Amino acid sequence: MIRSELIQKIADENPHLYQRDVERIVNTVFEEVTDAMSRGDRVELRGFGAFSVKKRDSRVGRNPRTGETVHVEEKHVPFFKTGKLLRDRLNGKE
Repeated sequence: MIRSELIQKIADENPHLYQRDVERIVNTVFEEVTDAMSRGDRVELRGFGAFSVKKRDSRVGRNPRTGETVHVEEKHVPFFKTGKLLRDRLNGKE
């Protein structure tokens, strides 16, 4: 599902809301999650999962095409851990 499909589904299930308002709500939620993660905060949605940021240390890597060694700088990457309810639902244990 992509963002526009999510917006359309929410709008269809809530006919009392204008689609532009649903779009603004969805975009605001995503922006807040992104802003929190960019500050290094953890975002937890109970039953769904938790978004966090993990730090990857610098290291020496290898260019697969040439075999040349390259320095890879440290970086921060997003990480998602599923919640118990989502994990159980995916495994048919509703």
